Amino acid sequence: MAILTETTEGPLVLSVDQVEEIGRELDALRARITADLGDRDREYIYQVIKAQRGFEIAGRGLLYLGFLPPFWLAGVAALSVSKILDNMEIGHNVMHGQWDWMREPTLNSRVFEWDTVCPSDQWRHSHNYMHHTYTNILGMDRDIGYGILRVDEAQSWNVLRLGNPFYAFLLMVAFEWGVMGHDLEVENIIRGKKSWRQVKTLLEGQWRKAGRQVLKDYVVFPALTGPLFVSTLAANFTANIVRNLWTFSIIFCGHFPIGVQTFTQEECAEETQGQWYVRQMLGSANITGSKLFHIMSGNLSHQIEHHLFPDLPANRYPEIAPEVKALCEKHGLPYNTGRFARQIGSVWAKLFKLALPPFLVKNSAPAGVIVMRRGQASEVGV
Repeated sequence: MAILTETTEGPLVLSVDQVEEIGRELDALRARITADLGDRDREYIYQVIKAQRGFEIAGRGLLYLGFLPPFWLAGVAALSVSKILDNMEIGHNVMHGQWDWMREPTLNSRVFEWDTVCPSDQWRHSHNYMHHTYTNILGMDRDIGYGILRVDEAQSWNVLRLGNPFYAFLLMVAFEWGVMGHDLEVENIIRGKKSWRQVKTLLEGQWRKAGRQVLKDYVVFPALTGPLFVSTLAANFTANIVRNLWTFSIIFCGHFPIGVQTFTQEECAEETQGQWYVRQMLGSANITGSKLFHIMSGNLSHQIEHHLFPDLPANRYPEIAPEVKALCEKHGLPYNTGRFARQIGSVWAKLFKLALPPFLVKNSAPAGVIVMRRGQASEVGV
């Protein structure tokens, strides 16, 4: 299995024993954290839920005074925070099963629904299964470009790619709708790889969920404010846009900045647990920031740790991040992290660069890490 990463001296060779050691150390880290879960974790998620509900109540209340611009802006701000917390630190993480160990019915990953148009069951399939199983494997992980963007040099170029930054902007603004349509796999529908029966079932679920969401945000709550209907509708729309912009930015910072790797299906064939761990570390990136920043990002600012342990409570990611970083340094693996401005800047730079024909831009494919198999000669090559 060959895994690509950037080194200063060229390709790095990881022996089978090194990979197995990485696997054992990460397994032990996971077991230690799992055994330690308890009251402080339970208290943490309850506090986040309480804060989210408080911001929503405050936002709804302020909009009854929405005819005054300061109250309207405050209402939008409170609703935006509420929707971000619901989407990131609660919804995303609950549906990963991070809180199933609590046996709390409202935090059950199999029945939880979030405040967005995408049905939770479809998201769990496209995200929990497809993305987290096949992370950054070309042709298998549809999160590589979401079916519309060129985010890696291994993806083919055609004239439609010139719109890459524009498509990314549209996706950013309408991100909840893009997430909703992700499991449809529109490109496979066009190619005839998906049956109408499959598509019909997905569309029915989307119609039900999106219909309820639109009714709530753009009819019921605006109507409750009477003559301020239009003002409240605009506030709800604005809060949804703010949530979309933030969610898109955090997710793209964790998956597409410069230095994050993709892999071929051949490279990942018959993958061991240790090799899977290495792929997750090389295929993700972190964002540095304050404790509040991490909470507002759903701790997806610790995307590397999330990809290693997607079902561990996210409040533990800051705790284990130094150990994961030390493990990477021990074996010469990169630990891609940086400030938000740096990571999002590199994402947009890549989106603009990969919009251009390959002959106009310099190939920046990194050098390689070769993960040796037993009985394989120690021969470096990519």
